[in-house]
Amino acid sequence: MTGKLSYRLAGLSVVVLLLSTAGILEAKKKNPEDSLRTVEGTVTDANDNPLDGTIVQLKNTKTLQIRSFVTQQHGAYYFHGLSPDVDYEIHAEYQGISSATKTVSSFDSRKEVVINLKLTKK
Repeated sequence: MTGKLSYRLAGLSVVVLLLSTAGILEAKKKNPEDSLRTVEGTVTDANDNPLDGTIVQLKNTKTLQIRSFVTQQHGAYYFHGLSPDVDYEIHAEYQGISSATKTVSSFDSRKEVVINLKLTKK
């Protein structure tokens, strides 16, 4: 009887181990941050010179929330943690001059979207 009990306990231990491993793997697959995306790029003037200190605005078209970023060295900007299920509008402004507004579509499946913005006088 003791032999059967030890086999059952060993078998139960293996089943518990397999189920817990499967649960951990499933949790890793469904990590919500894995599906988030980023938008990044550079802002340049009409002569393709990068512009530091430019304000880049990213608007969530569902909630109308606007996030801003001030470009860093070499005109670089970066937005992270963006939902793949939302369209975003992005544009840049610097000293009264602005870029065209571009759209990041929810149909675009890329996790890292690069959009370079050019400021031009109207």
